Amino acid sequence: MSFFADILEARAAAAGLALTAAQIDQFACYNEMLVERNAHVNLTALTAPEDVAVKHIIDSLTAYDPALFDAAHTLIDVGTGAGLPGIPLAVYVPHLRVTLMDALQKRVRFLTDVTGAMGLTNTRCIHARAEEAARQKEHRAAYDIVVSRAVAWLPVLLEYTMPLVRTGGTVLALKGRAYAEEMAEGKRAAAILGGGAIAARSVQLPGLTDVRAILSIRKERPTPKTYPRRSGQVEQKPLQ
Repeated sequence: MSFFADILEARAAAAGLALTAAQIDQFACYNEMLVERNAHVNLTALTAPEDVAVKHIIDSLTAYDPALFDAAHTLIDVGTGAGLPGIPLAVYVPHLRVTLMDALQKRVRFLTDVTGAMGLTNTRCIHARAEEAARQKEHRAAYDIVVSRAVAWLPVLLEYTMPLVRTGGTVLALKGRAYAEEMAEGKRAAAILGGGAIAARSVQLPGLTDVRAILSIRKERPTPKTYPRRSGQVEQKPLQ
C-alpha cells in the first residue's frame, strides 16, 4: 500500500472504522487527485497525507450513524466543496444515492472527475445554489438525509438545508468547538422550518484534541413555502 493508504488504514482503525482494501484504494485515488487538482482549483487548505486521512476522510465518516444511514436511500451534500463529507459517505455506505451539490462549476468538474476515477456509481454531481435547488420540484423535500460541513452558521445553514429533506428525514451538520452556541441560536430556525429538537453527538478524531460534534435535526413537518428566502436575506437576517 501507499504511504497515504497506510496512514488512513491506521487512523480509521483507531477511530473504530473498518475500511475494506477496495475502499482504501478508492480513498487513495481521491487523495491523489485532490492534491493534484488543488494546485489549480481552490479545493482545500489541507493536503498533507495525515490531514486528508483524518481531517477530511475520517472527519466526514463521523457523520455515519447506522441507525440513520442503514434505512436511508438518498442523501444530498450541500456546499460539498471538495466532496466532503459526501464522497467518503458514498464510499462507506454504497447503497446510498448521494448527490454532491456545489455553487462553483470548477469544483463540480473536479467532483465529476474524481468520482469517475474512484469508480463510484452511486453519486451525481450538480452545479446549483441551495436556495435555488430548494425551490425546484426535483430537490425540495426529496432526500432522506441532508448533510453539510463547514458551510454556514446553523441558523443560516438550516434555511438552506431543511427545505431539501423530506418530512421524517434528518439534517446533519458537522460542527466544531462552537457547536453548543450554534445549537442555542439555531432552535428558532429549526422550529420555523419544520424541524424538531437539535441533538448533538460529540466526536473525537484520532490524534486530535479539538472539540467536534454532529448536530442532527429531524424534520417533523413540511417547510413553509416562503423558505428559503434569497441568499442575501438568509445571511443578513438569519432566523434566530
